[in-house]
Amino acid sequence: MIHRQCDTSRRLCYGVKYTQRVIIVHRHCPEEMTEKGSKLPQFLAAAAASLSAIAAGAAAGWTSPILPQLEKDGGPLGSPISKEQSSWIGSLMPLGALIGSLAAGYLGERWSPKRTLLFSTVPCLIGWILVATAGHIAQLYVARIMTGFAVAMIFTSLPMYCGEIAETSVRGALGSFLQLFVTIGFLYICAIGPFVSYMVLWILSAILPVIFFVCFVMMPESPYFLLKQGHRDKAIASLARLRSKSEAAVQKEADEIQVTLDEAFKNQVSFSDLFKVKANFKALTYTCGLVTFQQLSGITVVLTYLHNIFIAAGGLVPSETAPIVIAVVQMLASAVTPVVVDTSGRKILLVFSSVGETLSLSALGLYFYLKEVQHADDVVKQISWLPLVAVIIFIATYCVGWGSVTWAMMGEMFASNVKAKASSITVFICWSISFILTKFSSNLEEAFNGKFVTFWLFGGFCILSIFFTVLLLPETKGKTFQQIQDELGGVTSIMNVENGTNRKG
Repeated sequence: MIHRQCDTSRRLCYGVKYTQRVIIVHRHCPEEMTEKGSKLPQFLAAAAASLSAIAAGAAAGWTSPILPQLEKDGGPLGSPISKEQSSWIGSLMPLGALIGSLAAGYLGERWSPKRTLLFSTVPCLIGWILVATAGHIAQLYVARIMTGFAVAMIFTSLPMYCGEIAETSVRGALGSFLQLFVTIGFLYICAIGPFVSYMVLWILSAILPVIFFVCFVMMPESPYFLLKQGHRDKAIASLARLRSKSEAAVQKEADEIQVTLDEAFKNQVSFSDLFKVKANFKALTYTCGLVTFQQLSGITVVLTYLHNIFIAAGGLVPSETAPIVIAVVQMLASAVTPVVVDTSGRKILLVFSSVGETLSLSALGLYFYLKEVQHADDVVKQISWLPLVAVIIFIATYCVGWGSVTWAMMGEMFASNVKAKASSITVFICWSISFILTKFSSNLEEAFNGKFVTFWLFGGFCILSIFFTVLLLPETKGKTFQQIQDELGGVTSIMNVENGTNRKG
């Protein structure tokens, strides 16, 4: 079937030919005046959206400086909390995220990723208000569930938004903003948490979602969502803003997006199509595998109980200072990924990340084995620097690969007609594992009389993640959404013909 359209007013002419196994795109526009444009508006829009991730990072990291305070004197609760209560406070945010991930998928499909991100400020602020007025442990439990609900909406919608506003050449960089901005929020909370009162920390945390809302509300809507809704004029205006070009100059890109959407929405999609359609099922399998190995690295457990880990380690660096050092390393390492992900590729960063995590977790487990089982006090004293160094290496290598690349790939693997549903399932899996690990890691430590088993177990999963990445995971660097879908669906050849030249897909 040949579909051909010409618009002489815009000097635009293109044709698209579909066959069963080959897609050929022809464009012949010799008279079209090209505009250079700019990628800066895309980075600004993604950065404004990612301010929500700063709020999420602060909410996730709040337990690190606060739990030791609550265990010591109870803070506003009046009496110290138990280790069991502490584990519930740490793990209920992931539990709330389970609910939020399902809601985010529905809202992202109905409202758009942008509106869903804006709405996340509501449960986030409710959670912080409950934290501020808490007089009973049960209220803190509810507060953590509400903040978890908001965090899941952010983790589901932000990769979708960044993926849909970005050009192919910068999609990996914008997709990795989530991890970078989460680490900024974590640094923010670790840097001020140990040195201010409970109420001051609440105020400084609650202001973050407000700042995000104010900065993001005026940013462009996703052109993909606008075209899905039939608002072509608005979609072209959005593309023009994002590309810093005239509306005439983005017509071709709008047409290409429309072709992709038409192909994706040929058939009405049900929930079961996520499992029946080959491309959808493979994408879902890969992204669920990514978030599973991300969480099985132990990152959530390490960050949630960071202060307590350094208290238990008893190293040379004070427990109040060590998390700040870790948070700085986390932020700097996360800043590397947006720079290199679109040149080095996704898979090599993941393998590098897995190797670094394995080595650092093995070293951390060895330290606690010598301290808690062998009681080798002289040796432990000589290597008192090891916990800090091991955690620094763990955090740095995690952020470069599994922390950033996972969310970037989630934002680019799914077709537009299933992206909201599939992303919500992926985030649901992520937070389910996070909840289980965060809640029961302390039980595992008690069962084996030490932390060493936990760290070695996480290290073992990091080794498995190398095999998953090398043997199963496809590379998405430099590929358009359509090319990714074609490969997942088994299309063996894709050829683009631009201005009369052939290019292999």
